[in-house]
Amino acid sequence: MFTGIIEGLGTISAMRPAGYGKRLTVEADFILDQTKIGDSIAVNGACLTVVKIGGKRFETDLSPETLVTSTFGKAKLGDRVNLERAMRLADRIDGHLVSGHIDGIGIIKKREKLANAITLAIEVPDTISHYLIHKGSVAVDGISLTINTCEPGHFSVQIIPHTAAVTTIGMKRNNDPVNIESDMIGKYVERFLL
Repeated sequence: MFTGIIEGLGTISAMRPAGYGKRLTVEADFILDQTKIGDSIAVNGACLTVVKIGGKRFETDLSPETLVTSTFGKAKLGDRVNLERAMRLADRIDGHLVSGHIDGIGIIKKREKLANAITLAIEVPDTISHYLIHKGSVAVDGISLTINTCEPGHFSVQIIPHTAAVTTIGMKRNNDPVNIESDMIGKYVERFLL
């Protein structure tokens, strides 16, 4: 489990085929102390398992499902990524409960400045917008954000200066793809009602 509070950034430094999947190497901007093989790290919101680690660099395997469901299918060397190591049970949850299981890809359709914030309008498939609610939570590239508006097929969020400065969301432009994970509570409630 994660909180959607990004710990730091990293850069994709290598990517190679691994069967029908890929092996991804990420160089973190910070030391990954106490991280070991088998640990989970959310990379742009996707929960990935560390299979090799040394200093600031770690490797992880991307399954065919991850390549189809997330932006990793079109990722390239040099891409900057958001990183968050799994939370510990004693940690505060400053964002919201994030599983790291990407629901799909959204596309930034509009980016505009509003006072000190950046407003992003993001287009998503109906299968995702179905779970979004006004003032609810959503993870965009792993970042815990509050939904300002939502309608079928799209929603908007506002990004404060701190979040824009310490995550990749400040670098995003119109038509950029982003990983989307809707709030898991809505999915569980729907399942219980079926």
